[in-house]
Amino acid sequence: MQPELSFMRSVLVGHADCQPQRLALWGDSARLDYQGMLDELQRREALLRSERVEVLALALENGPDAVLWDLAALFAGVACLILPPFFSAAQRAHCLRQSGATLALAEAGMAEELQACGFHQEGQFWRGAAAVDCLKLPTGTAKITYTSGTTGTPKGVCLSAEAMLKVARELQQASRETAPQQYLAVLPLAVLLENLGIYAALLAGATLSLPSQAMLGISGASGVDWPRLFGQMAMRGAQSLILVPQLLLGLVTAVERGLMPANGFRFIAVGGARVSPQLLERAARVGLPVFEGYGLSECASVVCLNRPGAVRPGTVGKPLPHVRVRLAEDGEVLVAGSHLLGYLGEPEFQGEWWPTGDIGEFDADGYLQLRGRKKHQFVTSFGRNVNPEWVESELTQRGVIAQAFVHGESLPENVALLWPLDPSCTDEQLEATVQQANAVLPDYARIGRWQRLQQPFTPASGLLTANGRLRRDAILARYGELFTESLTV
Repeated sequence: MQPELSFMRSVLVGHADCQPQRLALWGDSARLDYQGMLDELQRREALLRSERVEVLALALENGPDAVLWDLAALFAGVACLILPPFFSAAQRAHCLRQSGATLALAEAGMAEELQACGFHQEGQFWRGAAAVDCLKLPTGTAKITYTSGTTGTPKGVCLSAEAMLKVARELQQASRETAPQQYLAVLPLAVLLENLGIYAALLAGATLSLPSQAMLGISGASGVDWPRLFGQMAMRGAQSLILVPQLLLGLVTAVERGLMPANGFRFIAVGGARVSPQLLERAARVGLPVFEGYGLSECASVVCLNRPGAVRPGTVGKPLPHVRVRLAEDGEVLVAGSHLLGYLGEPEFQGEWWPTGDIGEFDADGYLQLRGRKKHQFVTSFGRNVNPEWVESELTQRGVIAQAFVHGESLPENVALLWPLDPSCTDEQLEATVQQANAVLPDYARIGRWQRLQQPFTPASGLLTANGRLRRDAILARYGELFTESLTV
């Protein structure tokens, strides 16, 4: 057994010995203590070993069941594919076919979709024959996590248990000083970062709260019932959680308005997209312990992280101990020490340094600052290079604008397409928010013109990736004329 996997098993056995009755997993209704979790995990691991399958697909809501099956696959040496609920049915079908999954566990609502993919139900499992065009997994694959990239067809990132559990151990070490004992899983388990946050919480012996997305009030790519979400945070005594910037914005705003206390939180990690320094300053002012990080699926998620005693606002922190980070001549961030085994259908990765596609720079103390995606950078007609994510984050993290797309290639001024957080928001409020963002941006990065969208970008329209990133080429193809015509407010 790989060292990190062996360590994980020994830790869980130790928790069952030392704190057998401590609550380990807390779902919508189901609860398991550490002894009960270990017993159930071992039962499921033995069952998976007897099945002799290579890939297990999970289409389960967040909850104890999903975590137990994921861990059972990890220890049984079965590659686990967690089908993202935010993917389209066609994308999930692609994942099943390409990965060669022959065994699945799913919610009742997935029955029709699985049947269409050639699966049939036998007891608790769904069984199917491997597709003729399924691809051989790289040796040692423990997890297949799909990322949409820049096209509608997801790419399968194959990761080893060793790579993932190293990151989980470093995340647990990073939060140890604050000793959180109540971890709340907010993001879907199909998000790799949340998956590893769960492993880290279990390594720490914490109580892991796993309410369903519906229980949390989260729906689709961006729908949030804020009172319901904050109610779950309070009721479950959340001390630690992982958030994306938009969820952090909601939490900070709630604390500022006296709707949510800050004193119960001990460690809040934020990632997935650039976080505005102003939002981090607001979080600090109200006493929220927020730590920004950076990573990517191809490097087993987290690469850099701010942590207690080592925080530098405006940066994504220093590299985790097990990775090395350097910059190419053009500023691209390169990572060694943690990377994927390979993409499904492509040759296994044999190199030392993984090219992330992100542009960055280190400050004098070794903290990494990100400047945007290498391929997304555009050049204005005045010859200035602009990374649109930087400008978009300034626009969307002020509580008014939900989505922003910025473009300025060969244009004399940058142009933005905007969708408000509240559809009843006036154009005057949007304009005021644009001006607030412009006030903290250099002149070449400011928005000169903008137009309000008639509908938001969505995965269904093909203008967002499944995990919420803008499909820039598709947006330009759809709205291209707006960047050549005169825009009016």
